[in-house]
Amino acid sequence: MSNHKILTIDNLSLQEFDSEAELIPLLTPEDEEEMNNEELPVSLPILPLRNTVLFPGVVIPISAGRDKSIKLINDANAGGKIIGVVSQINEEDEDPSKDDIHKIGTVARILRVLKMPDGNVTVILQGKKRFEIDEVVSEEPYITATIKEVSEERPDENDTEFTAILDSVKELAIQIIKESPNIPSEATFAIKNIESQSFLINFVSSNMNLSVKEKQGLLSINGLKERALETLRYMNVELQKLELKNDIQSKVRFDLDQQQREYFLHQQMKTIQEELGGVSQEEEMDEMGQKAKTKKWDEKTQKHFEKELSKMRRMNPQSPDFGIQRNYLELFLELPWGEYSKDKFDLKHAQKILDKDHFGLDEVKKRMIEHLAVLKLRNDMKSPIICLTGPPGVGKTSIGRSVAEALGREYVRISLGGLRDEAEIRGHRKTYIGAMPGRIIQSLKKAGTSNPVFILDEIDKLSNGNSGDPSSALLEVLDPEQNSSFYDNFLEMGYDLSKVMFIATSNNMAAIQPALRDRMEVIKMSGYTIEEKVEIAKRHLFPKQLEAHGLTSKDLTIGKKQLEKIVEGYTRESGVRNLENKIAQVIRNAAKSVAMEEEYNKKVTDEDIVAVLGVPRLERDKYENNDVAGVVTGLAWTSVGGDILFIESLISEGKGSLTITGNLGNVMKESATIALEYIKANAKKLGLSTELFQKYNIHLHVPEGATPKDGPSAGIAMLTSLVSLLTQKKVKKSLAMTGEITLRGKVLPVGGIKEKILAAKRAGIKEIILCHDNKSDIDEIKAEYLEGLTFHYVKEMSEVLALALTDQSVKNAKQLK
Repeated sequence: MSNHKILTIDNLSLQEFDSEAELIPLLTPEDEEEMNNEELPVSLPILPLRNTVLFPGVVIPISAGRDKSIKLINDANAGGKIIGVVSQINEEDEDPSKDDIHKIGTVARILRVLKMPDGNVTVILQGKKRFEIDEVVSEEPYITATIKEVSEERPDENDTEFTAILDSVKELAIQIIKESPNIPSEATFAIKNIESQSFLINFVSSNMNLSVKEKQGLLSINGLKERALETLRYMNVELQKLELKNDIQSKVRFDLDQQQREYFLHQQMKTIQEELGGVSQEEEMDEMGQKAKTKKWDEKTQKHFEKELSKMRRMNPQSPDFGIQRNYLELFLELPWGEYSKDKFDLKHAQKILDKDHFGLDEVKKRMIEHLAVLKLRNDMKSPIICLTGPPGVGKTSIGRSVAEALGREYVRISLGGLRDEAEIRGHRKTYIGAMPGRIIQSLKKAGTSNPVFILDEIDKLSNGNSGDPSSALLEVLDPEQNSSFYDNFLEMGYDLSKVMFIATSNNMAAIQPALRDRMEVIKMSGYTIEEKVEIAKRHLFPKQLEAHGLTSKDLTIGKKQLEKIVEGYTRESGVRNLENKIAQVIRNAAKSVAMEEEYNKKVTDEDIVAVLGVPRLERDKYENNDVAGVVTGLAWTSVGGDILFIESLISEGKGSLTITGNLGNVMKESATIALEYIKANAKKLGLSTELFQKYNIHLHVPEGATPKDGPSAGIAMLTSLVSLLTQKKVKKSLAMTGEITLRGKVLPVGGIKEKILAAKRAGIKEIILCHDNKSDIDEIKAEYLEGLTFHYVKEMSEVLALALTDQSVKNAKQLK
């Protein structure tokens, strides 16, 4: 065993042992059996120990300073290295006699002797067996006595109670190690790996914080089970003491005066700041006071600041409120009170900027120029609240940036999408930890002026939560009659927003709270035509992406035909956001070739587009022929623009039921029901037998069933489809229609006309039927968009049927009776 080199987990040896010392490993059952089989000598030199007890199998270091002890150790080390170790009854005795030592001790083997510089000797001892002193033979030069072995009573191998006691000893030992900061964590590993039952008890007993008398009492117990129980009792007491001690220390640390601790830290920080040339808190507050004198405040605001600064001077710097108050005053000083940028009222220059940045959008640009003109003529006019609404990607947000550039104002933008906390708009009260102003005030601080162009993006995406209604909080912001004194909870003062030009953007006006919608002037932005998209791509998107990818027009160009191919084959949107992404893909492919010095086409070809973007996945909406009865082309509006919609109907023998499919909403289902009831009521005028409605079932379907559809604008198309089905008459070629119907056969106007007209033109439609009241919508559309289209304006359903149905029957017409 002496050939092993390991780290001992014994607490004493860790404290007093040299790291280079040769130590033995933990006692194994084999070592224990070998030790038990050794014969004890008849007599042994006896080494009295002052303050510890040696147990069998345990290794401990002993410091010997008494002359008798040193001589005994030297003589034994030179001889057989076996000695008897007993503890003194009174540890104060310098020269104990035979009557001053305990009779029960442990036979020990000397493992190593170290001579110290002060003349003392440290000896490493390993306990082997217990013994009892029979008779003291001599006391000079040290005690020598005859001994006899003390046998150990061991329980049966099947004693489950003893096994449970040993398990408890191990568990408690591990807990004690965790609770004791002076015992290394490696001791846990050692405890778990002790296999010998007797050595486990001896090892734990040796290392417990017990008196010599208590340890001697454990050593004197012959029965291993009884000794284990007594050891367990001491361990329970030891663990309770440790836990109580740790609890007390923890409470003492926790109860340390926090303000006193912060005071010391603050004093240290102050000293460090002074050493580094920093500014002290007193100087910082003085600077705030000086800065306040330069502000363009009214008397009320000035007094409020002085009051808050005075409050800060009285505060304890270690108080949490001190930091909040400092943040508050810093915000107060940084806000642009009464500071306005000078507007540039060169309207021709403004028109050029808007035209440069945006192609088309004439109505929007016209409205913006009108606002600027009024501001020029009456400089004290309160800024209007404008809401630009339209599908994604049509330039709503960028219009605001161009307006800011044209006016020479700062530009700020906040996204309201998903906002559900009112405090995001109005701010938090100062009483809360981490309080801050709302996003309106924060953005003005960032802008540095009180009259920026302020974009409220995605205002229709506001949502209600448990923390209030942010859309209601915006009512004050967007009301020109109230926003001259907007109240932010953190600022605790009214702030003038009347000079701010607010521009909101939305995709769906219906999702905006009615009261909020009423406060804004709505400007609708429709989707772009294919021609407009091609022009935008040519003028703006392609050059922009070339620059973004480090290329110039010398490296890559693209023709109008190729741009049309990308628009028609790879994008289906009202705006141009997806189109820009596709153009970027094409340019990235060229950039890769330039960087790798590969051959490539400097002018983009159709083959290049297919190679980069793949096979075109989208086809233009196309008009289908009129060879089938009951198929009519309608026009629909979606959030991404217009589209054509096919209405199909089929008749079969049955009992007169009406089936409606195609994922339709309630409004569309009601339109179909109204259409059928109108036909029944006017069957004679239409040349239909009333018996048809009892003998045949009708099925009306709108394709693309996965897409939800709703709205009244398919009413006239549904009625035309049903009349065509029942009369088996052809519908006029290249014809589309949109309009709402009533039971009396009236045709009512619908919305989204421009988007629907553009969709019809893309699909190759030549003629369109509209409500007479929608004529004003057509008058607002550019003439170039209407080229090749013929419009029919109607007031009654009879006019629709006269225009839509021909006298010619469809091929393979059914004979309905």
